[in-house]
Amino acid sequence: MTVNPVSPGCLAGIRVLDLTQFEAGTSCTEALAWMGADIAKVEPPRGEAGRTGFGDAFYFMMYNANKRSITVNLKEERGLDLVKEMVTKADVFTENFAPGAVERLGLGYDIVSAINPSIIYAQVKGFGAGSPYEKGLSFDPIAQAAGGAMSITGEGDGRPVKPGPTIGDTGTGMLMAFSIVSALFDRTRTGKGRRLQVAMQDSVMHYGRGMFIAHARTGKAAPRRQPATTRPAASIPASRAAPMITFI
Repeated sequence: MTVNPVSPGCLAGIRVLDLTQFEAGTSCTEALAWMGADIAKVEPPRGEAGRTGFGDAFYFMMYNANKRSITVNLKEERGLDLVKEMVTKADVFTENFAPGAVERLGLGYDIVSAINPSIIYAQVKGFGAGSPYEKGLSFDPIAQAAGGAMSITGEGDGRPVKPGPTIGDTGTGMLMAFSIVSALFDRTRTGKGRRLQVAMQDSVMHYGRGMFIAHARTGKAAPRRQPATTRPAASIPASRAAPMITFI
């Protein structure tokens, strides 16, 4: 089998207006860039918070490869008008501001879709519409806790543990990227845009949905995973020693 490591460019010609920040949103638009989309990243004059919020630029570079950046002050009329002009030429609009922030800026779905009815309007939020935490903020640790990943990670008699991979952030971004590509495909048949919203808590529950199997079988919450029982390595002859296996 021949493996081609080069991006197939399946999204070549697709223009994405990227108002995301930190990781959950930026990993989504980065994935679209890997597939050939043209990403215009809109940053405030001071730069996106991910550039400096974690001490250096390495964090920013990890989630913003293959993008073009433009600095715009969205709190000024001139800056807002510039972004609205970009909306007319965009296929996708993405944001992951705090709940209500994009509406206060004047770029809510009603306004953006009125400018460009065929646009795919994609939002990453911490919690879904109708949730009691709908207006709450979320980062990866919060999403992993609220989505149940921590409750099934760690030793059975120990405390919950946060898994190392950022499934609350990047995991949500990947689900949103898949949703956007699906919406773009659907648009080729209908000619219509649509609004998409993916919640970080819901995404973590999606990745951990196997835990619901244990609950369905026993009626009890799924237990935390724990290492297999083995004798201490020191008690096993060196010639027969084997690495400890942790079931995850």
